[in-house]
Formats: sequence, C-alpha cells, structure tokens
Amino acid sequence: MENINKKTVAILATDGFEESELREPKKALEDAGANVHIVSLKSGEIKGWADGNWSKSYNVDKTLDEVSQNNYDALMLPGGQINPDVLRKDKNAVGFVKSFFENHKPVAAICHAPWLLAEAGVLEGRKITSYGSIKTDMVNAGANWVDEEVVVDSGLVTSRSPEDLPAFNKKLVEEVYEGKHQGQTT
Repeated sequence: MENINKKTVAILATDGFEESELREPKKALEDAGANVHIVSLKSGEIKGWADGNWSKSYNVDKTLDEVSQNNYDALMLPGGQINPDVLRKDKNAVGFVKSFFENHKPVAAICHAPWLLAEAGVLEGRKITSYGSIKTDMVNAGANWVDEEVVVDSGLVTSRSPEDLPAFNKKLVEEVYEGKHQGQTT
C-alpha cells in the first residue's frame, strides 16, 4: 500500500450517498496515511443509503463554504442515486468539483457520481466508466464511456458500482500518492 501521509483528501457527499462507496474509500485512504474530510452542503451529519434503505449517519467535517480545493490534494465522489443528483444542483458543489480539474488534482468518482463531473463540464474527451444506467449522460457530456471495473485517465479515477470498490480504492490511493509527483499543485 502506498504511503500518502500528509495528503488531505475531500469526500464530497450529502444525504443519500451509497454507504459502501464512502466508507470503504475513506478507510483505504486513511489506512494509507491520508487525512480525510467529509465535506457537505450542511454541517452536522449526513445519512447514507444501503440495500434500498437509509443507513448510518456520518459526521460532516467541513461545509462547502468553509473550504476550497486549496485545502486538498484530491477529491473523492461517492455515488448512490440521491447524493450526486442533489449535489449537481448546487452551484458551489459543482464549482468545487470543477476547481480540482482546473488545478490538475486527482479526482475519483464511482457509480452515479460522474453526474457531478458532467455538470461541471469536465468530461469532454475523457475515458471513464460509471453505473451503466447513466452511460448515455456520460456520452452526451463528451466522455469516452467504457464498461470496465476501474478506469484512470490523467488523474481521474472512475468505477461502476460497489462491486468495483477494491480496484477503485487501489487506484484512488495510487493517484493521490502520485499526484504530488506529477508536478501538480498541492
């Protein structure tokens, strides 16, 4: 496992995130030494979604109005249907996502989370994957969509579903580790 001590990663999420897609990448990042913040639209707690029902609540570390990409080395976006659909309607959330691309920092998105990437206008010409039902949205946003477990395109890591989490987490940690070594700003 790569050692990513001193790296700080934002997980942008709100109520309705797929619980495993926040819990497992957060654990993988922390196990590799990263400092991880759950960033959301509101302070307090956000509630996950698992097996067709509301699940556990997670503490929000920072609200969007308290942070910028300058505070982070990378961004991770969990899926679920509700979470990215709510976030893509919030101009500050979309701007936060876009700022990581403008500053060439690693971004990871799984399942339905690439909806946020489409909204941010950052998919043109990018090779990605996502949950199969949003393939058309991704293609319409200019992405080269493929049906693969995990895809990495210039610091952008994408995967399809919770079944892909082991491969997704491995590539996420690698990209966070390599981010500093590619001359990218931190």
